[in-house]
Amino acid sequence: MLIADDQVMIRDGLAALLSSDPGIEVIGQAGNGREAVEMARRLDPDVIVMDIRMPEMDGLAATAELVGAPDPDADPAGARPKVLVLTTFDLDEYVYEALGSGASGFLLKDASAADLVNGVRVVAAGDALLAPSITRRLIGDFARRRRHQRPSPKATAALTPRELDVLRLIARGLSNAEIAGELVLAEQTVKTHVGHVLTKLALRDRTQAVVYAYENGLVG
Repeated sequence: MLIADDQVMIRDGLAALLSSDPGIEVIGQAGNGREAVEMARRLDPDVIVMDIRMPEMDGLAATAELVGAPDPDADPAGARPKVLVLTTFDLDEYVYEALGSGASGFLLKDASAADLVNGVRVVAAGDALLAPSITRRLIGDFARRRRHQRPSPKATAALTPRELDVLRLIARGLSNAEIAGELVLAEQTVKTHVGHVLTKLALRDRTQAVVYAYENGLVG
């Protein structure tokens, strides 16, 4: 994984903390967004812990460049890195922009060491992660600001009724295990439904599924 932050002490502290976990290897540190983009393309990390406010290029622009559009010089078969945004600011605008730029997770810098390690693991596995302290406010505000009055026909046409149920529960923040309990299904069956939802709607991960559900009035 790669760490991008303009403060050396924070980078070093994060590197030491994350490297202490036997399942995480820190392969590089960047001091700004431009360096993060260049290093990511050279080192091919699975996960990038990305600060927002950095010189030359901020973390949101760097995330959009790495995740939002394919690199013409990259291996077509290569996977794009997952980005976990880590910042001292929990402003809604930053969260919206981070998700819109392609980030898979958003944590505040006052998160515990255990939460940070878990966050890296969650986004590495392809799941979405939002800081618990902002999730409820974010979703509520997102619904008020962007919700359509009715579900978009195009949004629902490709999905089966069960897949729609799964998408709505994803948008409420439930894990696969919790969805399985809610719908009385096997967890593996839920995982299959989630995969179908992402594929049919051309979504990258659960984070995009949450945004899609609210934008199309599927939850409210």
